[in-house]
Amino acid sequence: METRSAFIAIVGRPNVGKSSLLNAMVGEKVAIVSDKPQTTRNRIVGILTRGETQLVFIDTPGMHKPRTKLSEFMVRQVRRSVADVDAAVLVTEPEKEVTKAERELLDNIKAMGIPAVLVINKIDTLKRREDMLEKMQALSAEYEFEAVVPLSALTGDGVDILLAELSQLAEEGPHFFDDDDFTDQPERVIAGEVIREKILNNMREEIPHGTAVSVESMKEREDKDIIDIDAVIYCERDSHKGMLIGKQGSMLKTIGSQAREEIEAFLDAKVNLKLWVKVKEDWRNKEGLIKQFGFTEE
Repeated sequence: METRSAFIAIVGRPNVGKSSLLNAMVGEKVAIVSDKPQTTRNRIVGILTRGETQLVFIDTPGMHKPRTKLSEFMVRQVRRSVADVDAAVLVTEPEKEVTKAERELLDNIKAMGIPAVLVINKIDTLKRREDMLEKMQALSAEYEFEAVVPLSALTGDGVDILLAELSQLAEEGPHFFDDDDFTDQPERVIAGEVIREKILNNMREEIPHGTAVSVESMKEREDKDIIDIDAVIYCERDSHKGMLIGKQGSMLKTIGSQAREEIEAFLDAKVNLKLWVKVKEDWRNKEGLIKQFGFTEE
């Protein structure tokens, strides 16, 4: 049996549903999801193997105007991701104008000369079909896409059509991951990202974007089937620390119990999760701390 594979970047501006689409295609939750923009910070790999074909997806941060050293790193990750792949999926929404960020992504794809598929996500929210057609036409006039696929990553409607189109782009070659792998992310990284997702979903305004999670230790007990996880949530101000902890520790308790439940389901094991909150002022503008928290150019 001849094997085929393709590395595919998922790109788009913030909050268009790239991570939700990755999870829907892979069939496992490998990327955290939030309604807040710029949820994804690093390149996340999701893997789908069906028979002889292996698709390796690279979920990228949303293309945006950088305001901190961390967001400069995120934008570099987008550009690097497009430079290293066989194909790209440009994700957009049905009702909004073509943005400068989307045009810049298209320029990167054009410069690479790689095949690309246009995905119009969130069709479940569509009020006027004409808006979606206008968006399709506007983007299709700028690039000759292999296919245009309207879908909903949330409901799964249209995802199989997209996967069929992307499978056509795979070329003869080895599988780069084991056939039962669905991500290259270590368990420790996924645990940290789950905690960060719960912060994003429970906190408001600027606090979530000023947080980073560092899983300090993750050990399985020898005598019992329990995994002990110690993690530190870093924030940028003392006032944010107070809000993250909450009255009598209520917010930290909520974040911890939601995260523990999801991590247990992922690891299929009992988890004892301990969380601490520490302040590192303006860490998003300090390159040493950005690297310490796992944002590397590797």
